[in-house]
Amino acid sequence: MKPTLLILAAGMASRYGSMKQVDGFGPNGETIIDYSIHDAIKAGFGKVSFIIREEFLDNFKGIFEPKLKGKIETDYVFQSFDLKPFGINKEIERQKPWGTGHAVLAAKNQINEPFCVINADDFYGYDAFEKMAHFLNHEVSDSYYSLMGYEVDKTLSNYGSVSRGICKVGDNGNLEEINERTKVYMHEGKIVFENEQGILTPLETEARASMNFWGFTPAVFDQSESMFKEFVEANENNPKSEFFIPLVAEKLVKSKTAYFKVIPTSSQWFGVTYKEDKPIVQHSLAQLVEAGAYPNKLW
Repeated sequence: MKPTLLILAAGMASRYGSMKQVDGFGPNGETIIDYSIHDAIKAGFGKVSFIIREEFLDNFKGIFEPKLKGKIETDYVFQSFDLKPFGINKEIERQKPWGTGHAVLAAKNQINEPFCVINADDFYGYDAFEKMAHFLNHEVSDSYYSLMGYEVDKTLSNYGSVSRGICKVGDNGNLEEINERTKVYMHEGKIVFENEQGILTPLETEARASMNFWGFTPAVFDQSESMFKEFVEANENNPKSEFFIPLVAEKLVKSKTAYFKVIPTSSQWFGVTYKEDKPIVQHSLAQLVEAGAYPNKLW
């Protein structure tokens, strides 16, 4: 059974106002999401599932169905505020959904095969999809998951500091912990992170950053549902709290329920952290097209 690509897109519409303004970055107005799906098809994924808010279903279908028809199966997962599907009989008022870990959990009745999770608006590079597809086809198990580990210098912005989950990797190549560094940037030719006191600490050049590109089997749904219930109980009066995937990973690793292989990739990651990043992303994609990595017109 071919693996599935699960795309976290429930936050997209709120950022863009409506799906029609999804930013074009490629030579023919392709979105970053288009490049991810193109890479996933080439790497052998069999289905793409979009995690969205239900009210944007028609918009998404209108944008993606014509492009993807006959190329890959599509499916839509709705992330909502309804907690009943997770055995929680409460209504909790919130502005924002419950986070990326909850978004993945929303797919529990729709995914029955190994799958990977990515952000909608990050460019990950073909190497990452190829390696993840290999892992999901040949290595994954209910206690052995993975995440892509990016070289930190290939994830920075020229326009300010970025937040990065820096992976501590054991000698066996497995994840030991993820340390969230909120201010990472280049300083005098070195990659540093700055703490709350303004103290700069260099990061090793070979340090690996998690860019929210994960590989799982459907076992993760049962493994994380009880965590989510506990999280909701502890945070029902904290409207800004979010149940993130790294939180799930950390608990699985600490409880020895599952291990995570940190798959190294040399791919250049890019995304739009600052509005000034947009022309850089456009230029980077144009260079990739020129080099023959992608066709001039994706679809």
